[in-house]
Amino acid sequence: MNDRELLELAAKAAGLRVVDRSAPISLRVESDGCKSGAHWNPLSDDGDALRLAVDLNLSIKAFEDGCDICDSESGDEIETAYLEPNGCNYSMIRRAILRAAAEIGRNMQ
Repeated sequence: MNDRELLELAAKAAGLRVVDRSAPISLRVESDGCKSGAHWNPLSDDGDALRLAVDLNLSIKAFEDGCDICDSESGDEIETAYLEPNGCNYSMIRRAILRAAAEIGRNMQ
């Protein structure tokens, strides 16, 4: 699955409406609380990733070379990520949050 597909499924999971897909690395989204059509990309924006994790009630368990993303209510693991050699922990965690959110979006009816 490519990054665009991950973003669209994660937006679906978070209840965001995609209003513009033309930007190369983000989506323009709106929700009931924010109708401005803001650019949104939890892959590159820590704030977007954190809001996504909070909106979906995800817990992040970071360890030395990776992280687990779990459903806070059930404790079920949704995504596990490992740090690439010379990688960035923040980038790894943002991608893990996005992948977990996309999995939730994929499972929605």
